Amino acid sequence: MTTTYTITLKNCAFFARHGLHDAEEFLGQRFFVDAELEVKPLRPLSDDAIESTVDYGVAFQEIEKIVTGQRRYLIEALAQEIATVLCARFPQISRARITVRKPNAPVPGVLDHVQVTVDHAV
Repeated sequence: MTTTYTITLKNCAFFARHGLHDAEEFLGQRFFVDAELEVKPLRPLSDDAIESTVDYGVAFQEIEKIVTGQRRYLIEALAQEIATVLCARFPQISRARITVRKPNAPVPGVLDHVQVTVDHAV
């Protein structure tokens, strides 16, 4: 029998400069990321060893490096890159569901945020 479980990093916040418009790059804003990682441990969980699972401190650092790094025009591309990098970094991840929220999207109306979710299966 194989055990799988989900690690969730919820509402990770970063300041970055993503978006289509020059003003978005100039001003920047906060972006919020949720990462739901479906994990198949490399060893039994009863071994109680970090090597068999996803170190979520390292996962957070990987997300931060991507979000605060190269500017992306689309948050869709940003979410996809996060999913791809996390799955490559941690072979235990069989599925990464990444949500990126952009509270100050340049939309002609009132809203809480724009949100994109990418579901990446290995």
